[in-house]
Formats: sequence, structure tokens, C-alpha cells
Amino acid sequence: MNYKQHTIKAPVTVSGIGLHTGVVSNMTFKPAPANHGYKFQRIDLPGQPIVSADVDNVVDLSRGTTIEQNGARVNTVEHTLAALVGLQIDNVLIELDGPEPPIMDGSSIEFVRALLEVGLQEQNALRNYFEITQGISYKDDKRGVEIAALPLDDYRLTVMVDYNSPVLGSQHASITDFNQFQEEIAPSRTFCFLHELEALFKQNLIKGGNLNNAIVIVDRVVEEDELSYLSELLDRPKVEVKEEGILNNTELRFRNEPARHKLLDLLGDLALIGRPIKGQILAARPGHAANIAFAKRVKKLIQEAAIKNVPTYDPKKPPVMDINQISATLPHRYPFLLIDKIIHLDENSVTGVKNVTMNEPFFQGHFPGNPILPGVIQIEAMAQTGGILVLNTVENPEDYWTYFLGIDKCRFKRKVIPGDTIIFKCELLAPIKRGIAKMSGQAFVGGQLVMEAEMSASIVKKDA
Repeated sequence: MNYKQHTIKAPVTVSGIGLHTGVVSNMTFKPAPANHGYKFQRIDLPGQPIVSADVDNVVDLSRGTTIEQNGARVNTVEHTLAALVGLQIDNVLIELDGPEPPIMDGSSIEFVRALLEVGLQEQNALRNYFEITQGISYKDDKRGVEIAALPLDDYRLTVMVDYNSPVLGSQHASITDFNQFQEEIAPSRTFCFLHELEALFKQNLIKGGNLNNAIVIVDRVVEEDELSYLSELLDRPKVEVKEEGILNNTELRFRNEPARHKLLDLLGDLALIGRPIKGQILAARPGHAANIAFAKRVKKLIQEAAIKNVPTYDPKKPPVMDINQISATLPHRYPFLLIDKIIHLDENSVTGVKNVTMNEPFFQGHFPGNPILPGVIQIEAMAQTGGILVLNTVENPEDYWTYFLGIDKCRFKRKVIPGDTIIFKCELLAPIKRGIAKMSGQAFVGGQLVMEAEMSASIVKKDA
């Protein structure tokens, strides 16, 4: 599992016809900076509007996922996004000179090959994972769909499909290691049943569909006159049904290729959440409508967690403790007293503020010309904030020392630079026992999480 963000080393273009619009387009993947995410740009439209790959921008789910923003629409984005997620690429601008990415062979493999041809570039930023900490479920009884997410320190997906078809039967597919994606999932092609074909044409869909970019499942007897009609519909000189129930197509690439393609679609649709996930996804009979409904549920939880966890700072309000009160409580002095204000303090949590300025002594030697606040300084400032919380539990805090005992699960999410104001939030994970405190800590700049860790400290009387 990659912890660093990645983009691609150079632009690369793929070309072809769109599945539903039937319009030929050129699609160019271009490198993008850290924290950019996935964005499409319709370079064929006035102003070249950008459409963010965001579940809130989904406007249509007719046999594919369509997004729209700034007056621009992009159809059938799921195979493109699945290729990016499958290769663990985080940041790409996707230029498109038509309304829909090319369908290629109905899978993601051609996108994967193009991206790997130019290669991946590691970026100086950590991936901002959303960790599933408790079960999330979605159910659609009408369609018989169930999707669940369970806690896991990894990203794994399992899909089960059951079409009540003698040709397909019940199938399942899984991905437990993203090194498997290129060989095991990316080549899986889109499919539909024969009875759906005419309805799709009548809905003005699959204008670019043919037997080279989709698998057509035949699960009933087809008369000769219907085969003639299908050959005319598909603009093919001859259409026949092979013994295994696949219309005029090459052999299946995998025995369970339809289930693998459903997993591919799910992977692409969940990319619209906007953050990489740590969790186990289990899906029974998923489709685009259910995938997007589930993705919206996850995004809502992300937004609620952000609202809950990000402290607000109003510099006009008087602090709970100013620098003089902090100095009276903590033994640290220049240049090692690292917090400027305490803006919240109760029995279980504390919030502190640090103003980062270029005048701090470590910037002279830490990346001169590219000043970045050292990670160890961030940790120490967070520990000092936590020290205020711990000392708040005793009378006469000036009579005690707080010693840093350990740190765990420390992650640096974004760089901190001069001019930033860091908000540190520390919360007790359990009541203090025998002078030992365990806390979770988070650091925010501009509402964005920049660092997090779990810390332990001991409180000791000075004359002990």
C-alpha cells in the first residue's frame, strides 16, 4: 500500500470512440501537483471548463457514471478512474476533447498500459486516507443490492453477482493486493444481456457499442430472424451465438469476467469519494446507482468527521491561556517553547495555537531556500499542548514535570511553512492512571489535517 501520493511522469494520450455517445475523442492524462486529485477538462468547450471527479457532481447513471460541473459534462468516467485507482495514482488532470472517454475494448487495460508507459512519479506528500473505523452499510431491497465497508488497515474489495442466468450463474471476484490489478482486474470488459441491447439503443445509448468493446450474454434461444435483425442493429455482416452463450465474441478472458468487471466499476465509482480508502468493501449485486449512493454515504461521513474534528480559531476572542500563563505552567523556554495560545481546555481535551514565522531558528538550517517546519518540531509542539492538558489534572501544575514516553501512528499529511497557523488538538484516549496519560493528537492548518499521532506521557512531581 502506497503512503506517498503519486502522479505520472509525462502526458500520455489515448483515443477512441465513446461507448454511449458514439463520439470519437482524444483523452490525455497529464501530471498534476500533490493534493490535486482527479479532474477532467473539456478542452473542446469554450473556456475549457474543469469537472472534478466528485460524487456530488454525478448527474446521470444510465449504464454508466456521468459527472457535470461548470456547464460541462463527462460521460462514463468509471473505467478511467478505476485505472488510476488501481495503479494508486492520486493526482492527474485528464484533458478530453469530447463528451466521453474512449471505451477502448470495454475494460481499463489500455488506460493502464498507457499510464505505465510514461511511468509513475512519487510526490512529497502523504496520501490522505479515509479510514473506515466502524461498519458502513447500504441496502436496496428492490434491486437486491447490499454494500458494506468494514475496518481494515488496507484497501480490499469483494464483489458477488447473481443474475439468475444459466450462462453466468453466481460469480464473485476480489482484489486483496493492488499489485494484482493490472493482470487480474483491468482487462475485464463491460457486458450486457441480449435482451437489454435493443432497449439500450432505443434509449439513445451505446451508440459506440459493438462486439469489440462489450460482451453480450445470450441466455435464451435466439431465432434466425432475430440474428439477422441484430446484425443490422450492430452493423455486422453476421451475428451468431456461440455455444457458451456469448454473442459473436472472443473467449472470455476470465471465467468470472463479468464479476471482475463489476469490481472494476465499483472501484471507479468509489474514486468519486475523493480520498483513498482504508477498509474492506463487500458488495452483492452492485450497480452504478448503488455504488454512487454508497459513495455519497461515505463522503457524508467524511464531511461529518471533518466538522466534528477540526477546531475553529477566532483570533479576536481572548484565549484560555496566553503565552504568560503557558510559561507559568510549562518549564520550556526560548527557543523551545513552541505554542503561543491555548484556546480550549477541559477535563478531556485541549486546543493550542502555534504561529509559524520565518524568524524561528531551525529555518536557518532546515531546507534553506525551501523552509518547511520540521516534523519533530510539530510533534514537540503537539506534546507541549498535550502537556497543558495533563498538568490541568493536578493542583499546582508548576510542581510537576511531564515526560514524553512514546509516540505511535504518527503521520505527516501536508507540509507546514512560515506564515501558517497550526491548531493542535489533543484528547485523552483513557483516564489518566498512575500518572500515565495516553492521548490522540491532530494538527490542522486552514482546516486541513497536516499531522496526527497518538502519544503517551508521564506526570511526575518535581521533588519525587
